[in-house]
Amino acid sequence: MKGARWKQLRIKLTPTFNPCAFGLECNSLKNPDSEFRHYGKKFFDTSLRDSIIRLLTVTLPEFFTIFRVRSHRKDVTDFFMNVVQQTVRHRETNNVIRPDFMHLLLQIKNNVKITENDVGDLKNGTAVESEVSLTLPELAAQCFVFFLAGFETSSTATTFCMYELAINPKLQDAVREEIGTVLARHNGKITYNAILEMTLIDKCVNETLRKYPPVPVHTRECTKTYTIPNTDVVLKKGSFIFIPVYGIQMDPDYYPDPEKFDPERFSDENKAKRHASAWTPFGDGPRACIGLRFGMMQTKVALAVLLKNCKFALNSKTETPLKMDPRSFVLSTLGGVWLTATKV
Repeated sequence: MKGARWKQLRIKLTPTFNPCAFGLECNSLKNPDSEFRHYGKKFFDTSLRDSIIRLLTVTLPEFFTIFRVRSHRKDVTDFFMNVVQQTVRHRETNNVIRPDFMHLLLQIKNNVKITENDVGDLKNGTAVESEVSLTLPELAAQCFVFFLAGFETSSTATTFCMYELAINPKLQDAVREEIGTVLARHNGKITYNAILEMTLIDKCVNETLRKYPPVPVHTRECTKTYTIPNTDVVLKKGSFIFIPVYGIQMDPDYYPDPEKFDPERFSDENKAKRHASAWTPFGDGPRACIGLRFGMMQTKVALAVLLKNCKFALNSKTETPLKMDPRSFVLSTLGGVWLTATKV
């Protein structure tokens, strides 16, 4: 791998439609022009018009219902709707059972009782009266959101982490040493338990998500009228709230010298000193990201695979300091992150 280069590691690392969620194989590493990647990129490649429309979906959702305005491009939504319809038809016709996200959605759609330790049957499960059964469009919408949330987030986090490790070679060496030590206890295999033992990687990923949260702003709807303590600011029920994740996580009151990449901020001792909501790249509470654990594990596995046998340095094509793309929905750089890999 000596001299190998990647432009934006996210292009190389992450298949765009993961079989763990939907049971569909889409290997964008071998086929970077796959339809899933094509339409996923099309969603995120936004014009000024697209940006305005997406802002209106949050601030004036009734507008789209009343005037029947599309919030997303027709070809993108049609593609995903067709994929979901075909998958649902195939699974229900053949009673396909898989322990994945799609199966859970189908059980809800068909009012099949879901038990904790049994994935259950689509046809012969226990029918239950439920007010939360899903229509096919609602099921497709859940799949669409799940797909978009994982499209470039984990790979973006991996990219920024690799950038920081490339400009902090001593830290990179320490991470590589940890990987080697842990894998020696697991017969050289990268397993779930092995990843859990890699505590330095965990700290590095957490610090990366602090400094470079893939989604820098979260939105929430206020469920009841609330007065912010020690102020006269009143949030009315139904108001949409923008939570500045990036601003909070770069606040020196919580993170002294916030521009510095310091994984030790996430030692158990230091985490205990901070407010729990000072780090929320995945959101918080009951509406936190459903893919939190999966996304974290995916990022750590990617780092372990890349770093165990290769040393990375910043390539001259990377423009520093990094400049962020102001039009991108997910935090990303202008010009990409280029690294040079040397086998060790």
